[in-house]
Amino acid sequence: MPELPEVEVSRRGIEPHLVGQTITQIIVRDTRLRWPVSPELNELAGAQILAVERRAKYLIIHTTQGYVIVHLGMSGALRVIPSATPAVKHDHIDLVLQSGWSLRYNDPRRFGCWLYSAEHPSSGHPLLQGLGPEPLTDAFTADILYQSSRGRQQAIKTFIMDNHIVVGVGNIYANEALFKAGIHPQRAAGRISLKRYQQLVPIIKDTLTKAIAQGGTTLQDFTQVDGQPGYFKQELMVYGRGGKMCMVCRTRLKEIRLGQRSTVYCPRCQR
Repeated sequence: MPELPEVEVSRRGIEPHLVGQTITQIIVRDTRLRWPVSPELNELAGAQILAVERRAKYLIIHTTQGYVIVHLGMSGALRVIPSATPAVKHDHIDLVLQSGWSLRYNDPRRFGCWLYSAEHPSSGHPLLQGLGPEPLTDAFTADILYQSSRGRQQAIKTFIMDNHIVVGVGNIYANEALFKAGIHPQRAAGRISLKRYQQLVPIIKDTLTKAIAQGGTTLQDFTQVDGQPGYFKQELMVYGRGGKMCMVCRTRLKEIRLGQRSTVYCPRCQR
C-alpha cells in the first residue's frame, strides 16, 4: 500500500499539471471502488483547480466548486497523460483538463476512493476526523509522542503507526525508523523514555523526508506519476530483509507479525 512518502510524491508530481487548469469533463468507467465514486464529481465540469493538498494518505484536490478526496488504496496510481490516450484495463477515472491532458486513475484492486466534499474535508469529513499531526510538521514533537504514550502497553511499532497518534508512519517506515533509533518494535510505548523519543522523532522525520526525495518505495505496485519506480527501496535496512544479516552488526534479522503486519528487527541493535 502506498504510504505517506508515496502519496506526497504523487501530489508533487500532479500538482504542476493541475493547478490553474479548468476541468472539462470527469470520465468514470467504474464506480466500484472502496466506496462508490461520488456522482457529484460530474458537477465539477467547468471548475478550476486551485490547489492539490495532502492530509495523511489522502490527496485533496481543491476546486472552485468543491473538493475531491482521493486515496490510492492498495494499488492505485495516478498518471498525467494526453487526454486522447486510450484507456487500458483498470483505468477507472479520468479528470480531463482544458490543457488537453488528463489525470488518470488506475487501480487493479479497487481499494482506493474518489469522493466529493462541498466543504474542505479537514473541517469535518468522517475520513479525516481524529487524525494526529503530520509527521513532517512542527506539530509532531517528542514531547507530544511521549505524553501520548504514558501508561500504554501497546508495542511502539503499532503505536507510531496509529493515525490518531501521528499520520502516515506506515509499516515500511516504522520498521526503518525503529531500527535506526535502536528501539525494539515490541517494546511498550509507555516504557520508552522522553530521551529515546527525542531520538526517534527526528529519525522518523528524516526517514520520511529521504523517502520522498527518492520518489518513495516501490515494492510491487507503486510508481511515480511519470511511471518511474521509487528508489528508496535501495536504502531499506530491515524491511523485507527478514532472515538476512544486519547491515550494522551482522546478526541475523528476525521477522515477526505485529498488528498483522510484517515486522523485521535486529535482536542485537534494537533494545
